[in-house]
Amino acid sequence: MTSTSPKSPKSPLATVTGALCFILTVGGASGLLYEWLGWIRFMGFLRFLAPDGYEIYSYIVMIALGLAVGVAGDTLTRRDRA
Repeated sequence: MTSTSPKSPKSPLATVTGALCFILTVGGASGLLYEWLGWIRFMGFLRFLAPDGYEIYSYIVMIALGLAVGVAGDTLTRRDRA
């Protein structure tokens, strides 16, 4: 059986913003878990973006920035489809 609704391919912008949203949000959350609970670092390369002494603030900013990039990318792709 075939689908009746055609799928439109994702734009490159949607792919990039989705990946960036995922990396920043999950990396920030895993950084916070590491700082608070001492769990293993999931995305350890993001620790190089956090200045010494400001790790928790940096991870919170990463989460907020990741969510903002995701919302902006979703808004742009919805506007392109309309």
